[in-house]
Amino acid sequence: FQMNNNNTFLNFVNYFKCYSRLRFFQIRHRKTILVIALLLFTISIFWESIHFNSTEWSTGGKFKSLRLYQDEMLLLQAHIGYLRKKLANAGVNVNLNDPDIPTIYVITPTYGRPEQLAELTRLCHTFLLVPNLHWILVEDAKIPTTLVTNFLNNCGVSYTQLYVLTPEQAKLKDMDPHWSKPRGVIQRNEGIQYLRNLFAKNNQEDLKGVVYFGDDDNTYSLELFSTMRDTKTVSVWPVALVGGLLVEKPRVDNGKVVGWDVAWSPYRAFATDMAGFAVNLQLLLRKPRAKFSYRVKIGQLESEFIKHLIPDISHLEPKSHKKIQVWHTRAKKANLEQEVKLKINLLPPSDANFVM
Repeated sequence: FQMNNNNTFLNFVNYFKCYSRLRFFQIRHRKTILVIALLLFTISIFWESIHFNSTEWSTGGKFKSLRLYQDEMLLLQAHIGYLRKKLANAGVNVNLNDPDIPTIYVITPTYGRPEQLAELTRLCHTFLLVPNLHWILVEDAKIPTTLVTNFLNNCGVSYTQLYVLTPEQAKLKDMDPHWSKPRGVIQRNEGIQYLRNLFAKNNQEDLKGVVYFGDDDNTYSLELFSTMRDTKTVSVWPVALVGGLLVEKPRVDNGKVVGWDVAWSPYRAFATDMAGFAVNLQLLLRKPRAKFSYRVKIGQLESEFIKHLIPDISHLEPKSHKKIQVWHTRAKKANLEQEVKLKINLLPPSDANFVM
């Protein structure tokens, strides 16, 4: 293991940049600024200690085990996430990305519902701990909602807020099973088009990035983002609590995907869940026809999309095929029967005086 001296210096510069921006912020935030400045100083010293002690790795020094190093890095990421959150709350935007590692672009469709803010908050707190991540949050709406706008302004994650309304004929009705119509189709395509437009004038050979379609109701391990970051084509991995199984996973032999261990429609060309794959940014940009479609059979949304990117499973990159790093969770629909009674009696909602 070796630490990159340039990366260490870059992180120190980034934190100094945070501090410089904060010094010119309003006087009424002096106490907050002081606390953050102290944290910045502490973290910069921590980075330096990692660099100076890296030579001890092979001689039984401070980082004598990979696990200890990983624990230290998680602690540092937590500090960075806290700082990013505090900076966002103070209205200060600072770029802490490392240009030497690929950026992960997470495209997330979202729609208004009572559980939305809770789901997005959980996701924000995960993304705060992931370096070089840009969140493309796409609302199912005619215009950006105040709730999501305020949420993103205070989240601390680098983001782009988009919006596009699902066609009426494509929406699930109240009594429809959740699997009967593909959801988030037009929102994911909006996110893809945003990336195409963003990088239209760039030299694609210089781009380093990965695209992941992260739904707002799933649960993600931090390890997942390290797993996907070096994706060269399309990477795949297991997904838990999906398809009627504890785990759906690619079947791997000698480092190659040879099939799928799934219960539902196992003969799909690419029998993976939306949470179970990531795409190299350059590859996606080279394939202008790659997009999601309403005109697919039930459960074939992911498979048909990947068909636009690679010809067969031999081109897949299996990752973490024996470890679960993402769970297809779903929040229980809130019981709001008393809220309905308030509305019937022409009373204000229970959250009328709350700032969302």
